[in-house]
Parts: sequence; C-alpha cells; structure tokens
Amino acid sequence: MQSKTSSADEECGGFSTACLQLFRCGSILRVFREHGPAKRRPPKIKSWEFIMALVFHSLRGSGTLAENTRILTGKRIAESSMSERRQRTPWSVFTAIMEFALRPKAQEKKHPEAFYCGLRLVSMDGTEFSVTNTPQILGSLTKAASRRFKAAFAKVRMVMLVELGVHNPLAAAIGKDGESEMALAKTLIGSLPERCLLLGDRLYGVGAFVTLLAQEFKNKGGHYLVRVKKNLKAKVLEAHADGSASVEVKLSSGGRLMLREVRGKVRRAGGQWVEVRFWTSLLEAAKHPAKDLLELYARRWEQEMIYKEMKIDMRQSELVRSHTVETAAQEIATLVLAHAILAEQRMNIAAKRGCEVLRISFQKTHDWLRSMWTVIALSEGVLSDPQINAIVRQVLDSIAQFALPKRRKRSCPRAVRQPVSSWPRLTKNSYSNGDTEYQLSPVSA
Repeated sequence: MQSKTSSADEECGGFSTACLQLFRCGSILRVFREHGPAKRRPPKIKSWEFIMALVFHSLRGSGTLAENTRILTGKRIAESSMSERRQRTPWSVFTAIMEFALRPKAQEKKHPEAFYCGLRLVSMDGTEFSVTNTPQILGSLTKAASRRFKAAFAKVRMVMLVELGVHNPLAAAIGKDGESEMALAKTLIGSLPERCLLLGDRLYGVGAFVTLLAQEFKNKGGHYLVRVKKNLKAKVLEAHADGSASVEVKLSSGGRLMLREVRGKVRRAGGQWVEVRFWTSLLEAAKHPAKDLLELYARRWEQEMIYKEMKIDMRQSELVRSHTVETAAQEIATLVLAHAILAEQRMNIAAKRGCEVLRISFQKTHDWLRSMWTVIALSEGVLSDPQINAIVRQVLDSIAQFALPKRRKRSCPRAVRQPVSSWPRLTKNSYSNGDTEYQLSPVSA
C-alpha cells in the first residue's frame, strides 16, 4: 500500500501538511544521515514518516504507536518493530529536529500582543513529567523527596523557551540524564531569538545566569527582565524618577554588572500584597517605566498555561507511557513538536477570525483538528480532494466561530488542600474578580 502522506494530502490540509509547515521531509532525511543509526536494510517506513508518526501518536492520545502509524501511513508494522526503531534512534536525532523545527512565528504587525517596544516576548521556565516506575527508569532516575515521602513516580525535567502571546515553543532541553533545571536552562541561552525580551523567575535572577544572558544579547540586541530574591545584594548607583534605580552587582568571577532594579508590590483584587524585585537590562527609565515592567512580568505566567496544555489537554494519561528514559525523552520531544504544530494552526485560524491567537481555544483546536486529521488519513480513496478541502474549511471556520471571549480578570486562592510546605491550607474555595493591582516601591540610593 502506498503511503497516505501523499501530494494530495499536502494540498488538502491533512496532518502531513501541518507537519510540512514545521519541517520538511528533506530536513528529516539529512538529520538521519548525520545522526541516525546505520541502515541494515531498507526500512518499512521512511525516517520522515517515522517522525510524523511519533508526533501524530502524541496528538492522538489513544491507541498504540503501530496503530496510529498505520492510520497515518497505511502501512502495517508490528509493535515490536516500532519499539525497536525507537530504541535504535539516537537522542541526537530529536535534539537536531527540535533545533530546526522550533522557531519564532509571531509578527509584530499581526501579533502585537507578542511584543513589547519592538522586542519579542519570550519566557523561560522548567517543568517535570512523571514517568512509569519501570526497572530501566528507576535504574537511571531517582524519585524526588518531599517533606513526608518520596514522590510516587520518577520525573524527567524539561526547560522550554516559549514565545508569549502565541504560545509557540522556541526551544526545549530535556534532562534524560537527571540534569538540574539550571543546567538545562544554560543550554538554551544560545537558542534565544534576536531582539527578544526574556522573562524569567527567581531561579534565573542570579548574577551568574544574568551574566550569560548579557553576553548572549550583546550581538542579538535582546534584553531580560528576571525576578530576584530579596537577599541578593546590589549597590544602588542612581535612583530614577519612576521609582527604579541603576545598580551594580558584584559577580563571583570578580567582574561587575550594571543593571536596573525595580521593586514593587502585586496583589489580586481583595488579596494580600506580595513584594517583588526585578533586575533588567532595559536601562532607560524614560522609555521603559518601572510600572510598565512590573505589569509586564505577569505575562510570564502564560508558560504555566502552555505546560497545562501539554501535560493535561494533549494527553490521556498522567504518565509518560514510555518504559525507558531515552524513549520517555523522545515522547516529551514529540509533545513539544505537536504543540508547535497546534500553535501554527491557532495562528492561522486567528488570522481568519481577525482576533488574538489566545482567544482561539487550544482544547477545541486540538480535539477538532485531531479528529479531522484522523478522518482525512482514513478517507484515502473515499473522499475526493474537493470534499476534503470542504471539510477542512468547515472545521477551521467552526473553530474560529467559537473564539473565546476576552479573558476574565479572575484568580484562584494561592493555597492547597493538603499542604506539604509553608502553603496555607485550602478549606473553602473562593475566587476574586477585578484588575491586578500594582504598587511601586521606590529604590533609594
């Protein structure tokens, strides 16, 4: 049987069309020639079909890899053969594919919500994926320990760069060898796009990491805004009229770094004030007022929504289903690639609707396109190209028609039902509505 990922599919909006917007088949072939295992005989499915099948499997969320490969390509292949193929594929193949497939997509004129003063808004943060407790995994990874017990499952850590405003993955580092979040984050610094503004939490607000960012942005023309712990010392050089101050930070290497510090308080309507402190390379107080930067940092929380989309909305299981650390990392990598495909589709639908990308429901985009791509793959020889095109238009128009209203300014209580640390205990749910309030705390010289 011929592969279903044909030229007709490319014209009619099937899954291979979506993949081709992310990467070309020739690029996959080059990666496998450089990094892939030596060929013993002609494979039943080509290398680019293999990668597409893995991504399609991540999007489907149900069925086995062999079943979803057959749906996509029309080729029968045993589960054991697919498992062996995955185990023989080096991790360098997936890192190389992510390097050329993940790239900036937002355009300032079309997506102003993804930019600040001409700078592309980018966030960096880490997360963990729970993996099955197989002997192979437990032999390589250790379970994290909480205050009371060890975690139920071993974890694979990931750090990702995300294009805010469109929820597009830009780069990802996956710790298959148990690397720390900081170690993974340092490997992503070289993947930062030109003329971007990086938002980072307190883990990255330290002199050593900020120095690496400053070195990277010298030629790229980018900047950073990172939250800083209260106990870090900085010498105040000059106080500005907007409440911020120019400061000097001594580095452990012996050098000094000139930054601008912003302090303030933040709270939701009716909530308690939380003190925050930031360092930024945006040194011009008149052009970048402290209050604007204080409000801008809240955009970093979009990355938590992206992790929720990847870990809950896209998957039918709470665990990464692979049985080895290597294949678990592969599964996470294909989730990242699948999310990038959906980000591209949301941007296309938002352009048709003429609205912000984040008003296009991720859940509807994922569920409806997943079903549509499955139908197109199974309709080989049944539906004509005009019929398939009509289905695609109808699905995309329907997703656009159900665009979400503007997000309510609502927050949930910052508490947990069974606290294991200093978090307050949640006994009764409550919600607050209204604007987030900001107060500057002037930095004095």
